[in-house]
Amino acid sequence: MAQRAPTAAYVLHRYDWSETSLILDLFTRDQGRVAVVAKGAKRPYSQLRAVLLPFQRLLAHYGRRAADDNSQAEVHTLKSAEWAGGGPMLSGAALLSGFYLNELLMKLLARSDAHPVLFDAYAQTLPLLAAGQDDVAEAGLRAFELVLLRELGLLPDLALVTLTQQPLREGAAYVLRPESGVGPASAGEAGIAADTLQALQAALDARSQPALQRAAALALPELKLQLRALLHYHLGSSPLHTRKVALDVQKLLE
Repeated sequence: MAQRAPTAAYVLHRYDWSETSLILDLFTRDQGRVAVVAKGAKRPYSQLRAVLLPFQRLLAHYGRRAADDNSQAEVHTLKSAEWAGGGPMLSGAALLSGFYLNELLMKLLARSDAHPVLFDAYAQTLPLLAAGQDDVAEAGLRAFELVLLRELGLLPDLALVTLTQQPLREGAAYVLRPESGVGPASAGEAGIAADTLQALQAALDARSQPALQRAAALALPELKLQLRALLHYHLGSSPLHTRKVALDVQKLLE
């Protein structure tokens, strides 16, 4: 049994494994997405029951199951998990937004592919969702989506016209297209100002989540539309269930 030191982690999803145990999809800072089995976690007296919650930072200690050493989809055995601090539990719209982040990570991030920058962006986004301010939460979501796409190598340089690699023209508006990257906005398209795209790129290069959120706040409607199209393109035929739930809830409220 190979042992690992405790690592910072969040629970992305949980599945029933038996009457008493769970399989968890963890997002860890050191190893990326990891599947672990939490034996006995469903028992009433298990100390893990109050710890293995979504959107709460954990310190998880797990070991590798010897039978799975050569498997690409290995499941590890959770040895222990401790609460490592975090914000209040998400509820309402914030809860749905949190599950949206988790679903993006599960569908776009390969297992055992570490992305510490993305992990830190996730940790910094959760408190914004809990703040209860729609514009703050939206800016946080857009900033996270940008970091996710960049970390996966799916985001072009936002300060250059992708096809020509020329700098953006001051005062012009541009659109981020799934197949051709950054290009001039056509008549009738909701473009993003060149200086906003440049600010987004500078924040990404500096790995500053607060600066990225401030820049995203300058063009929230346009960014939401364009990043949604880009994510949909890379998700392919795998739809986001949280987005469907959000649309269904919106229809009920209309």
